[in-house]
Amino acid sequence: MLNKGTVLADRYEIIEKIGSGGMADVYRAMDHKLNRYVAIKVLKREFREDKQFVAKFKQEARAVAGLSHPNIVNVYDVGNEGTVQYIVLELVEGITLKKYIEKKGHLPYKEAVSIAIQVGNGIEAAHEHHIVHRDIKPQNIIISKEGKVKVTDFGIAKAAATTTTVSTSAMGSVHYMSPEQARGGYSDERSDIYSFGITLFEMLTGQVPFDGDSTVAVAVHHIQDEIDLPSELVSGVPISVDKIVQKCTRKKVDARYQSMDELIADLKKSLIMPDEDFVTAVPFVAEEEVNAEELPKEETPETKPEEPGEETSNLPDIDNESNKKLDGVLKWVAIGIAAAVVVIIVIFAVRGCGGGTTEPTETTESTELQVSVPSVIGKNSDEAKSILEEAKLVVDAPALSGTVAVQDPAAGRNVASGTKVTIRIDVPDLKDLKSEDAVEAVRNRGWDVDRVQEYSDTVEKGLIIRQEKKDDKTITLVISKGEEPVDKETVPNVVGMTLEEADKAIHDAGFKYWWEGDNTGVVVSQTPGAGSSAEKGSTVRFQMESPTTTATTTTSTSTTEATTSSIDFGGAPNVIGYDFDDAVNALRRAGYDVEYRGSGDTVVSEQVDDVNKVVKIVLE
Repeated sequence: MLNKGTVLADRYEIIEKIGSGGMADVYRAMDHKLNRYVAIKVLKREFREDKQFVAKFKQEARAVAGLSHPNIVNVYDVGNEGTVQYIVLELVEGITLKKYIEKKGHLPYKEAVSIAIQVGNGIEAAHEHHIVHRDIKPQNIIISKEGKVKVTDFGIAKAAATTTTVSTSAMGSVHYMSPEQARGGYSDERSDIYSFGITLFEMLTGQVPFDGDSTVAVAVHHIQDEIDLPSELVSGVPISVDKIVQKCTRKKVDARYQSMDELIADLKKSLIMPDEDFVTAVPFVAEEEVNAEELPKEETPETKPEEPGEETSNLPDIDNESNKKLDGVLKWVAIGIAAAVVVIIVIFAVRGCGGGTTEPTETTESTELQVSVPSVIGKNSDEAKSILEEAKLVVDAPALSGTVAVQDPAAGRNVASGTKVTIRIDVPDLKDLKSEDAVEAVRNRGWDVDRVQEYSDTVEKGLIIRQEKKDDKTITLVISKGEEPVDKETVPNVVGMTLEEADKAIHDAGFKYWWEGDNTGVVVSQTPGAGSSAEKGSTVRFQMESPTTTATTTTSTSTTEATTSSIDFGGAPNVIGYDFDDAVNALRRAGYDVEYRGSGDTVVSEQVDDVNKVVKIVLE
């Protein structure tokens, strides 16, 4: 066990123990390098002394650290301090899915499927990197206070899966174990799909499908017995969800879903058409019966540590779907989940239960002093700290000083004395700063960072174009990708052509056109000029005159050159061919007011009044 104040890697300062399981203790810690709170899982002594286990633990943890997905808990770092082996994880407040099910009994099918989709997205991301979890169960799934779901314990679960022994103390996992794992045989991504199906069954019914006096008894059930349909145990489960659970939990791996992508697609369908039987089933092939002697031997509790207990963690985010009906279902279910989680966490706080099996509770009883959070927005951070501390509140402030932009909880809220108030500092204009310097500047002021990229004609590649406040926790940095590549073509020569001839030549070259004058005549001038390069799809403008006028004006080389000169747009930019919004923006930036007529989206004519700084455009 690590003591408060212990520092790992000259960076992570242990603050308190927040959870404990069979294989690891969990601590809240401060990352002094990035000024953020993290969770640190430290392997227990009996595992540290197993060199083979430690090597596997490191290998798998590093592999998971390469994953980045909103439905997987982020692994920030892996290391050791002497004999202490640890993983550094993101810290987000929430409860396990196991605890959520226990408090609600069983979940309505829409809520269960919505959670399952998020879990499936996380597992799918791991499978794409050839990482098999091997210990999918509600204890390893976290729901945040925002209603978002993440899968955790990838590294430890896979490292622990190197054993083929079914331990009597592994009851937490054997209830979700695939038949091939129960036999101690080879397991792959489809083993995770089986455990996922058992987890979905428990969400729908509030119970696991098989139980017994020993791990071997439960394992035999998984190998030999088909599970009941959820609808046989609780009402309101539609046929599509029944069939999804049934296909996930087939005994033969070839009869299950072959990928998480295929499974997630059916889960989404079940939210839109729940009562349709669309699940494609592989013909069922019965498994041969297995005797208990064929299973790995049971071990006594002394030889294997207990399975990890539930740990309060933290984690969020659901993907956006293009289907509007599905969007609506997922949105409202997520809101309901978030509300339920908050209520459960409050109940834990009042009862002093905490979120894990051995966690110290951080909350206070309702008899403790309540204080109103003072407003510190707009104040210097040093002054804000003094104000909040005088109000008997704990301050979580970034390393850099500055003007307070955000405080959480908000001013005026009644909270228990000793409640933590987080403040974030105003971020200066970061335009033209290198992206890595901008990220550091934002994080040092207490913000999370989102990064997006855009093309820019004015900002060099890799520099910041602008910054945007996404929410009260996150700043979005828009980073330049440099100038957008332009597909250019050579402009054809249409001078002397009729309108029909010019139309064909310009369209064949990949351009649009706009003309003025007598359409019975011929082209006498064009812009851009023949042979020049222009963006494919842009507009070629030309002037037409009747043959009589042309004959008169082409009596000499000088008059011909005058006739083929460009149309004069004065000081205004040429916006012919632009979309309406782009044209208006371009003209206003140049200092012109805009008048328009027509009901289309594209500018086909432009008339400039430089004296009054007005441009009239026609839309088609």
